[in-house]
Amino acid sequence: MPYPNYESWKSTPNSKNLYLSIIIPTYNEEERIIPTIGAIASHVSDLGFEWELIIADDGSKDSTPQLVEELNFANLKLLKASKNGGKGSAVQRGMLAAEGQYVLFADADNSTPIEEISNLLKKLETADFDVAVGSRALNESGESNKSLLRRVLSGGLRWIVKNIFRIPVRDTQCGFKMYTQEAAQHLHKTQTIMGFSFDLEILYLATKFGYKVAEVPVRWVDSPGSKVDTRKEVQRFLRDLMKIKLNDLRGRYA
Repeated sequence: MPYPNYESWKSTPNSKNLYLSIIIPTYNEEERIIPTIGAIASHVSDLGFEWELIIADDGSKDSTPQLVEELNFANLKLLKASKNGGKGSAVQRGMLAAEGQYVLFADADNSTPIEEISNLLKKLETADFDVAVGSRALNESGESNKSLLRRVLSGGLRWIVKNIFRIPVRDTQCGFKMYTQEAAQHLHKTQTIMGFSFDLEILYLATKFGYKVAEVPVRWVDSPGSKVDTRKEVQRFLRDLMKIKLNDLRGRYA
């Protein structure tokens, strides 16, 4: 990694022709956010295009916002919420503020290494797709340290998504997704679910609106320190599935 590229990104503001925006939603991530920013910035700064990093904080009660502000990087933006609104809310704010031709959403724990970004970008650049979804469910994917409970629950939810909701994506919940600017704006303006199940609604809408969606195998590691309560999130997931169907039946997505 040529250090001058990273140093230039930190200190020299971009022009108005941004190629890529990266959104990271955060909530009480003071232990992980600086290493994650460093990993992303050092890699992406070397790819040869102008890009921005947006931290969409969801009302953190720890020092996450302060740590980000203190970096004072030229092309790093911090969006602060006055209160916790949910992961989907944070991602939505970031997506609607993004100015890049392409927009990536990535989790703060860097569970999918940022080096996987080029595989998604190629799908949008060369294959005429509108959305590229990082997936842990394909044969070529690499998935490490996932608990037995999470494996069983993931399998059941994937069956529901495929057979009842007819979404042509096996892994809807991986926190590594890229959109064209137009698709990002349209889908996230229409978004109604602000919790962890927002990914499912976005992909349901992408299918409904006729966007071309690519599922791309990625490496993934279940990082220690996850704040997700698997059992509670499964309950919310099932509840949100019903909400999505009701929204559609009532014409909310028209």
